[in-house]
Amino acid sequence: MSAATALERPRIVIAGGGLAGLSLSLALKKALADGIDVVMCDPALRRDPHGDKRSYAIAAAARRMLEALEIWAQVADKAQPILDMVITDSRLQDPVRPTFLTFGGDVDGNEPFAHMITAGDLTAALLEACREAGVDLRSEGVAGFAVHGARTDISLANGDSLQGSLLVAADGARSRLREQAGIGWIAWPYRQSGIVATIAHERDHEGKAIEHFLPSGPFAILPLKPESQADGSLKHHSSIVWTERSENVPALLESHPEDLLVELERRFGLQLGKLTFETKPQAFPLSFGVARSFVSERLALLGDAAHVIHPIAGQGLNLGLHDAAALAEIITDAMRLGMDPGAADVLDQYERARRTDITTMGVMTDGLNRLFSNDVLPVRLIRDLGLGLVDRMPGLKRFFIREAAGIRERQPKLLRGEGL
Repeated sequence: MSAATALERPRIVIAGGGLAGLSLSLALKKALADGIDVVMCDPALRRDPHGDKRSYAIAAAARRMLEALEIWAQVADKAQPILDMVITDSRLQDPVRPTFLTFGGDVDGNEPFAHMITAGDLTAALLEACREAGVDLRSEGVAGFAVHGARTDISLANGDSLQGSLLVAADGARSRLREQAGIGWIAWPYRQSGIVATIAHERDHEGKAIEHFLPSGPFAILPLKPESQADGSLKHHSSIVWTERSENVPALLESHPEDLLVELERRFGLQLGKLTFETKPQAFPLSFGVARSFVSERLALLGDAAHVIHPIAGQGLNLGLHDAAALAEIITDAMRLGMDPGAADVLDQYERARRTDITTMGVMTDGLNRLFSNDVLPVRLIRDLGLGLVDRMPGLKRFFIREAAGIRERQPKLLRGEGL
């Protein structure tokens, strides 16, 4: 076989074993079965996924995708539906936090607009499904690649090599594969950090999510599934995403645990009773980033390798799952027509399918953060008036809840809950 000759059976190599990459792998194997080889490469595959205690909001459209992939039934009992959403806007020292906007949690009948689930539970279910579907899982990272006509030669960190029709870079915001492909990256820092932790609390959250807009950034309280205790009582949990000015974060995290708990209570409130940290708080810098192109020769970017947005709307993972749904459908349709899945015209479809959605979400989250992460009185008055008006307009509220749920008129089949 010459360097310019296509592989006898197309092979898709996915560099990165996160939720978006796993979902793409499973979708392709379910749709094309023995007609395609799917190889996933990531050193993280050596670890037990249950050790990942991070929590994610899975929007309704992404949940429909997981249902179509026959994953949701395996994790539904571990997922907490968000039944209500409350938005406040105040200063940290204000004695009262008035509610400016509330959302009921349902879209299209009784379907919650989002569920909260731990990354470990979802990753474990996807990994097992990928194994059963025949995805080749390799616990080595991709070190580099070189395109030769109708194929790309992929080198692994352990010295092994693979030949593929297409390489999917799902290797995170600092993607080395994106850099090797020479794809530009437009980015700026927010001078904010996100502190994440799981909180145990005394009283039931009743499925309510709360977003306090504070001058340093939003403080989100997201409900998690309660856990039964040996004595039959329930232990209640919530996940927090605490946005803080980056210069304040080291002092907060290095403070005495009791002092940090006091700072948490100032933001969290005492409506759920006594609070404790269930996991150690961890901080990560916040930034905006988007690739100048989502594709290159025999390369497609997926998830954080293509875009990073502010967590203010909780849409980062959902954008990555939208990428996976779009790319899986485009590759599947192309192969059923006898086309090369790594050809330029196929990858151009992916670029067109995702550019508008990602740009819109990036602009929206950037604008919301700039609008709400300040304490300028005229701006506060205008934004609070706007929130109040939205709260009184049922049609506009329905529009926003459907946007948060990821439900749009034109979207990939998987996000509609349909198979490929």
